[in-house]
Formats: sequence, structure tokens, C-alpha cells
Amino acid sequence: MRVAFGLLVLLLGLCGSGAQGESGGLGEEGESSELQEEWTQQTTNTTSPDIWVEMKELRDMVVELKVYVQMLQKDTSEMAGRLTSSERELLDSKKRIDKLENLNTGEDSNTKVAFYTALTDAGYVGPFTTDTTLKFSKVFTNIGIAYNADTGFFKAPVKGVYYFQFTVCGHHTGLMGVYVYKNNQKIMFNVEWKEDQLYKYFTNSVILELMAGDEIHLALPATHVLYDDGSNQSTFSGALLFPL
Repeated sequence: MRVAFGLLVLLLGLCGSGAQGESGGLGEEGESSELQEEWTQQTTNTTSPDIWVEMKELRDMVVELKVYVQMLQKDTSEMAGRLTSSERELLDSKKRIDKLENLNTGEDSNTKVAFYTALTDAGYVGPFTTDTTLKFSKVFTNIGIAYNADTGFFKAPVKGVYYFQFTVCGHHTGLMGVYVYKNNQKIMFNVEWKEDQLYKYFTNSVILELMAGDEIHLALPATHVLYDDGSNQSTFSGALLFPL
């Protein structure tokens, strides 16, 4: 507005100067010079504040840019965190898929196998003329259904490391003993000679690495005798320690 006013004043001054110049007056020329100086001063006063305003606006823009850069850096960090979280979710999903695949193939790492049995309520078992498989007919625990009371055989459902334990009782004069078989391989033999008919026991255990389908059973050697009754004095048990 001040610039426009100055231009108007200058034009009026020039018009006045022209009219007065025709009459040849010197005073009029001095008045025109004063008007020009006033216009220049007004123009300078108008321009200077505009420069400061622009500088302030530039400074505000720089501040805004800094804030924007900080926001971008924060967003980048949050995005990296979300990507890391997504990677963890993908890994968890893969583990669940692997577990389902293992379940379908019968190789689940969480397979549970454990059994505990006793021999009989009938009293004496033996003697026989040949080695005879011991059928522990009283089944108290059979998680995984790996022990068969009809055959006396334990069959490994998965490849792994298994723990087996047996306790046998004698209540007669003579030999008491037991074989431990893995499939058709004899891997242990325990025997005792009894001098009287008092109760006598022995216990042993074994840790075996088995393939799925391997079988374990106990056998009574020929001419040997064992004893069991309702007190469960002769027992056979086992469990899967961990799969392989």
C-alpha cells in the first residue's frame, strides 16, 4: 500500500513539475526532488521488512523440515521393529507346520510312552523245559499303548532312547533268573540261587536306543522259577526318555 501511495505521490509531483516548468519556476523543481526522495525512502522502508519476513519464513521452514526428518526416522525404526516381529511370527508358523507334519508321519517330538506291569496273581511261574517269554498280565500304566499284555512284548512306536526296569521275586529253593531280549538279541541275563523258600528279589535296568518297531521282552530261562501274587512282587516297566 505504501509503495502505491509513493508512486501516486511521484506521479502527482511529476505532473505538478511539468505544469510549473512551463511557467519557468525554480521552486517547483526543488519540490519535485523532495517528493522523489520521500518515495525512495518509503520504498526502502517497505522492502526492508519484507526481507526479514522472508528470512523468518525460511527459518520456520528449516525447523519444520527438521521435525519432518525426525518423524521419518521414528517411522523407519517402528517399521524395522514390525518387520522383526513379522519374522518371529513366520518362524513360529513354520514350527507349528513342522509339528503338524511330524504328527502326520508319527514322529511327533512330544510322543509320550510309559508303562508299568506286574507278572501274575497265580504264584509260581516255572520251571519250564525251554526258555519262555514272560507275559506280565497286570497292566497298570500303558501310555502310548506300546506294551502288549497278550504277547509280553514292548514295541517302540518311535525312534528314541528308552529306559526299562524289572524286579523279579523268588519264593523257592533253586534258580531264579530272567533274560532281556531286544528283538531276537539277548542283551542281559540276571540269575540267583536260592537256598531256602524265603522271598528274594533282584532288580536291574537298562537304557536302549531303539528304532521304531524294535521289540523288548523278558524271558524265563529253562529250569528257573519266579513268583508273584496280588502284592505285585515281580514287575516290568519302561518309558521313552526322548525321541531321536
